[in-house]
Amino acid sequence: MSVLTQDSVKETVKKAYGQIAVEEGRGCCGAPSAGNVVISKSIGYSEDELKSVPDGSNLGLGCGNPTAIACLKPGETALDLGSGAGFDCFLAARQVGETGKVIGVDMTPEMILKARTNAEKGGYANVEFRQGEIENLPVENNFVDVVISNCVINLSSDKQAVYNEIYRVLKPGGRIMISDIALKKSLPEQVLKSVEAYVGCVSGALLLDEYSHILKRAGLQQIEVTPKAVSSCVETDSEDPIFSELLKEVDNPKDLLNSIVSVNVQAIKPLS
Repeated sequence: MSVLTQDSVKETVKKAYGQIAVEEGRGCCGAPSAGNVVISKSIGYSEDELKSVPDGSNLGLGCGNPTAIACLKPGETALDLGSGAGFDCFLAARQVGETGKVIGVDMTPEMILKARTNAEKGGYANVEFRQGEIENLPVENNFVDVVISNCVINLSSDKQAVYNEIYRVLKPGGRIMISDIALKKSLPEQVLKSVEAYVGCVSGALLLDEYSHILKRAGLQQIEVTPKAVSSCVETDSEDPIFSELLKEVDNPKDLLNSIVSVNVQAIKPLS
């Protein structure tokens, strides 16, 4: 099993998600997806939402539905961090309308290509995809009304930089509505050091208490980090060989999995 180092994180994540973009039916951990529609319904997407987007845009990689809690308004500009094949961007586009704009940012060339192809296929004139890193966003200062993201920030090795960038690009009074993975308690050392567990959205996740502090240091206010449910990223009976091996190495696999939770993250940028 590969061992995690600081230098390996970004390239490993980039390679893994590039592979997901070109291999239909693959999950975030390298094993076959349990079914994108089934996964998406289980984390809060409606049948109408799933039918409204272009085929191939929903890769089943999320841990929540940030567009459902974002309360997007016509004319707003929304930014999606780690936009993948464009799923949440296309849902957001319906809400902001023709007078609004949605920008998707992803560091993976394969995902950007897939998303742009989907946008063209669906005729989304108000959606734009930009290649870039969420720690260094290709977006102007004070430009967006809302930042959304879905199970992506946990993959960054510098989450403080991510939230500092979110603060920079938000307009004063702008808000964030983010779905992510967090931890109720620290993971065992062997899981923390696993590259596969990092790519699988587990070992890079923040502790719940730490999450709020990072947003506060970035300058955000009215912070809410709300646990929703035990994450569906891994299961005790998972057929994924990566997590099957990891679970064999820990004393209490069920306790480990129960400590990995999905969260809704909300905050605003103050007016001054």
